Amino acid sequence: KAIREATAESAPRPFPAPREKHLWLSGLEELHLDPQTIRFMNIGERCNLAGSAKFKRLIINGDFAAAMDVAKKQVEDGAQTLDINVDDGMVDGVKVMGKFLKIAVTEPEVSKVPFVIDSSKFEIVEEGIKWVQGKCIVNSISLKVGEDEYRRQARILKKHGAAVVVMAFDENGQAATEDEKVSICKRSYDILVDQVGFPPEDIIFDPNILTIATGIAEHNNYAVNFINATRRIRELCPHCHISGGVSNLSFGFRGVNVIREAMHSVFLYHAINAGMDMGIVNAGMLEVYDDIPADLLQVVEDAVLNRTENATEALLERAQLEREKAEAQKGQGVVKAVAWRTKPVRERLTHSLVKGIDEFINEDVEEARQDCARPLEVIEGPLMEGMSVVGDLFGAGKMFLPQVIKSARVMKKAVAYLLPFMEEEKRQKAAEAAAAAESKGETVAVEEEDEDSSYAGRFLIATVKGDVHDIGKNIVAVVLGCNNYKVLDIGVMQPCESIIQAAKEFKPDVIGLSGLITPSLDEMVFVAKEMRREGLNVPLLIGGATTSKMHTAVKIAPQFATPDHPVIHVLDASRSVTVVNSLLGAEKAEYVADVLEEYEDLREEHYASLEDRRYLSFDKACTRGLAIDFAARPAPPAPAQPGTHVVTCELAEVVPFIDWNPFFQTWELRGRYPNRGYPKIFNDETVGGEARKLFDDAQAMMAKIIAEGSMTVRGIVGLYPAAREGEDVVVYADESRSGVAARFCMLRQQAEKESDDPYLSQADFVAPADDHLGMFAVACFGCEEVAAAYEAAHDDYSKIMAQALADRFVEAYAEKLHRDIRTDLWGYSAGEELEPEDLLKVKYEGIRPAPGYPSQPDHTEKRTMWDLMGVAEKTGIQLSDSLSMMPASSVSALVFAHPDSQYFAVGKIGADQVEDYAARKGMPREQVERWLAPILNYDLP
Repeated sequence: KAIREATAESAPRPFPAPREKHLWLSGLEELHLDPQTIRFMNIGERCNLAGSAKFKRLIINGDFAAAMDVAKKQVEDGAQTLDINVDDGMVDGVKVMGKFLKIAVTEPEVSKVPFVIDSSKFEIVEEGIKWVQGKCIVNSISLKVGEDEYRRQARILKKHGAAVVVMAFDENGQAATEDEKVSICKRSYDILVDQVGFPPEDIIFDPNILTIATGIAEHNNYAVNFINATRRIRELCPHCHISGGVSNLSFGFRGVNVIREAMHSVFLYHAINAGMDMGIVNAGMLEVYDDIPADLLQVVEDAVLNRTENATEALLERAQLEREKAEAQKGQGVVKAVAWRTKPVRERLTHSLVKGIDEFINEDVEEARQDCARPLEVIEGPLMEGMSVVGDLFGAGKMFLPQVIKSARVMKKAVAYLLPFMEEEKRQKAAEAAAAAESKGETVAVEEEDEDSSYAGRFLIATVKGDVHDIGKNIVAVVLGCNNYKVLDIGVMQPCESIIQAAKEFKPDVIGLSGLITPSLDEMVFVAKEMRREGLNVPLLIGGATTSKMHTAVKIAPQFATPDHPVIHVLDASRSVTVVNSLLGAEKAEYVADVLEEYEDLREEHYASLEDRRYLSFDKACTRGLAIDFAARPAPPAPAQPGTHVVTCELAEVVPFIDWNPFFQTWELRGRYPNRGYPKIFNDETVGGEARKLFDDAQAMMAKIIAEGSMTVRGIVGLYPAAREGEDVVVYADESRSGVAARFCMLRQQAEKESDDPYLSQADFVAPADDHLGMFAVACFGCEEVAAAYEAAHDDYSKIMAQALADRFVEAYAEKLHRDIRTDLWGYSAGEELEPEDLLKVKYEGIRPAPGYPSQPDHTEKRTMWDLMGVAEKTGIQLSDSLSMMPASSVSALVFAHPDSQYFAVGKIGADQVEDYAARKGMPREQVERWLAPILNYDLP
C-alpha cells in the first residue's frame, strides 16, 4: 500500500521497443552482431583435436589446465568466439566435452566470449550445450540426416537457446550449384522457422565455399554460385546469417600466398557485399582489397567471378610467375621449369630423389660414377646425401609418405644401375689379388669391405607367424631405407625361430614385428619371450593394425624390455624413423627411461581398471540379452537361392563400391577438419595436393589392372536354414532341418553397463526356429604376382599401390556381394535401391560381422565356415595356422538379416563364459584362452 501511494503520481515506464532481430551471443560478455558495428565476424582457430596436435596431446593426457591455456591464448589474440571440437576416436567425446566446458566456464578470461560447440556427433553437442553459460553457437546440423532427425536436433538446440550453423547438405549430398544452395537452405530455413519455431536471427547458413580454378570446368563458377546464393538466401530467409570457410576457395594454389591472399580478399569483398557476415578466415592470408596490384586484381577477379573462358589458365600462369619470383628472391632455382637439369650432377640427383623423378636417373648416376673413383662412392656420396634431404623433409612434415616411397623407387633404380659395376669391381679386385699371389707362390684371402659403414644402422623386420599382411611392414622398410638404414625384410608368416635366426645372422640394431590379426598379438608375446631366452640384446618395435600401446606395455614389454633393449609400440610407419633414431642416438638412455616409465604407468592404469570394472556373471548376462519379439518382428523369409554358390564378377563392376578412405589411411594421408575423408581430403591445405596425385596414380594403375586382367575377385556364398540353440546358432543341411551341418558358437557381452541396454550376442539375432544364416568369403587374386613384378623392377611405390588397391577391390566386392545377397540370392530386401555411398553408410537392413572381429572375436569360427562351405577347395582361399586368410586381400563374414541385428563389441569376458564357451566348442579351456587372450578380463598364468 505504501509503495502504491508513493508512486501514485508517477507515470508507468514506456514499454521497450522490440529488439531488432540481430544475432546476440554471449559468454560472460555480450556479442551483438549488429551490421552497423560488426559487418563481418571472424570465427578464429579452434580448440580442435583434429586441428591442433598440441591441444590433442593435452586433452588425451588429461591436462585440462594446459588445454585451458590454449583457449586463453586464442581469446587474448582477439578471437570473438571460441570454437571447441573434441571429436577423436581415442577419447570419449561426450565426457571430454563436458569436462572441458565445466572448467572453461570457471575461467573468466575464457568464458567471457561465446563458445561454438563443434562436433559431427550430436550426442557430443548435447553434452556441450548443457554446460555453456550465455548463448552459444552449435556447428552444425543439416538435412543429410533426414527431416525427422533434423527437426529433433533443432528442437533440442532451441530449448537450450543456441544459435546454429546449418550446412547446405541434404539427403542427396552437398550443394554445389547456386540453385542447390538456395533450395537446400530455404527448405532448411522453412522447417526451422515454420515447424520448429526457431528464431530466424539465430540461423547461420554455410552454403559451402568450394575450390575454384582447378582445371575442371564445372568448378569455375563455384565462387559465383556462393556469392549469388548468399544474396538470394538473405532475401528468401529474412534475418539469417551466412558463414563459410574461406581458405577452401584457393586450395589449388597452396604455396603461392600472393595469389591466395588476393583470392580471399576479392572473394570476401564480393561475398560480404552480397550478405556474408561471418566466416573462418586466416587473417594472415588476407590482402587489403585496395592494395592488390591492378594487374593481379584483374586476373583474380576474372577467376573468382568467372568472367572469361580462359580465367583459370590466366590465373595459373600468374601463379607460376609468382612462384618464379619467389624462388628468384630466395636465390633458389631459376625461371625455366627444366632449369634443374642444368645444375651439377649432385644437385640433380638430390632433385630426382626428392621429387621422385626416375626419368634421368641412369644418365645422372653414370655421370656421377665417372666423377668418382669407385661405384660405391656414388651411393655413399650423392645418393645418400639426397636421401638425407628426403629424410629431413619427411621428418619435418614437408614430405608425405607417397612422396617418400617414390623417392625410394628412384634410389633403388640408381643402386640397381650401379650393382653390375660394383660386382665387376669386386671381380677385378679378386682377380688382381689372385694374380699377385700366384706370382709370389702365395694364397691371399680378399678382405670383404665393410658395406655398412655408410648406414645409420641395421633394422630387421618381419610379419609374425600365421599373418600374411605386409603393406604396413613394407612401408616401414621403405621409410627407414629412405632414412639411411640398412633394412632386412624377411617377409610374412615368419615363425619365431626364423626371426631369431635372422637376428643372429644379420645382427640388427633394432627388430620390428608386424601383425594385423589378433592371434598375432600372442605370437608377438611368444617371440619376446624367446628373444629373452636366446639372450638377444636388441630393442624390439611392435606395430600393426591390431596392436596398441596398452597391449604392448601390459603383455609384451614385461617379457623382454630392459633399459638396454626396450619394447616400444609404433603407431604408424612415419613414426618409426623417430623411434629408431632415438634408440640409436646419443639421448637413448633418457628416451628409453621415459618410455619405460610411461609403460609402467600404463600397466598400473590397466590393472586398476580391471579392479574398477564390474562384470555380470555369464548366466545373468544371458538373461539380459536382446529379446527380439520374433512374433511381432518375424525372421526374414527363406533365401531365394539357398545352399552354396561360388561367385565371381568383373573387377570393373566392384569399382563403384570402393571406399577410398582406408586407401588414404594406408598411405598415412589425413585431412584436417573440415576436409577429413574422401573426397574432401583433396581440399586440405596440407595434404590435398599429394592426395590428388596419389589418387590419380591409383586410377591409372586400376585402369591398367582392369585392362590387363592381372587381378581378379572371386568367392563363395552360403545361405542355410538355421536356428538359435542356447548361446549358439546351429545350421542345418537342408530345409528339412533333420541334420545339423554346423554349429557357430557366439560370445556375449559381460562388462556391466550403466544403462538398461541389453548384453548382446550374435545369437540374439537368430530366431529359435525357422530362421536362416548367411555367410561368404571373397578374395582378390593376382596381387602377389603384380607386386612381385614391381619389386623386381625396384618399384616399391607401385608395389605398395598394387597391394593397397587389392585391399580396396576385395572390400568393394564384399560390399557388392552383400548387396547381391540382400536383393537377389537371399532376397530379403529385394526392393532395396541404395546408391554405393549409402551402402558405405550402412543404410541397409542386416549386418555382416567377420569372425575374429569385435562382434565375435574368435578367429576359430572361420574353420567352421571353411568346412561348411568348402571354401579352400572351391575358391582357393586358404587359412594359415593363425587363421589369417590367404591371399592377404580376403574378407569373410556371417550375414544376419533381421532388422534388429546390429554391430557391437563383445569387450572383455570372464572365466565363467570361457568355461562355458570351451565346453560348447569341444575345445580344451587352455586352447580357448589362447585364442581369446586379448578379450579376457583376467591374466593368464
